[in-house]
Amino acid sequence: MSDEGNIITDLGLQTPAPNGADTLPSAGIISQYVKDLSVENPNAPEVYQWQETPTIDVQFNIAARDLNEEVSEVELKIAINSKCNTGTQFIVELSYGGLIGMRNLEDAQKHAFTYAEAPRILFPFARCVIADAVRDLGFPPLLLEPIDFNGIYMQQLAAQQGEGAEAPTAQA
Repeated sequence: MSDEGNIITDLGLQTPAPNGADTLPSAGIISQYVKDLSVENPNAPEVYQWQETPTIDVQFNIAARDLNEEVSEVELKIAINSKCNTGTQFIVELSYGGLIGMRNLEDAQKHAFTYAEAPRILFPFARCVIADAVRDLGFPPLLLEPIDFNGIYMQQLAAQQGEGAEAPTAQA
């Protein structure tokens, strides 16, 4: 029995068609990299004498662009400002990229993988870059809390559908 070039086994699992056509859906990370990293310590060395507890502001954004039919770039942008009443302790801005490959997925699945799953996979590596950068500034490593990218994606999707839009924004 066949279904669009795939053979359906007795277990209901699809296997590639004998003609070698790859028709099974697949998605994954091809490569990941630091695209841009800016680290500032504007008040060194005086900052190391300050006794105040800083306020840390963390902002996230997710950008994506298609490179070809099967490969896209997902860019996780993270901006961190650590300030106290005396002044700015440090500023770290990271643009962490990943090449993702997607084949034989529906548009909704591609969108979900691009804006929810790929950032979830990339985040721990970006988190490590940030922790190391802050440590290299002379402060304790900044360990960002895990982020529920899928939850944010679903919230934005629901909000956009309530407004009549078709796709969620690319911000987390």
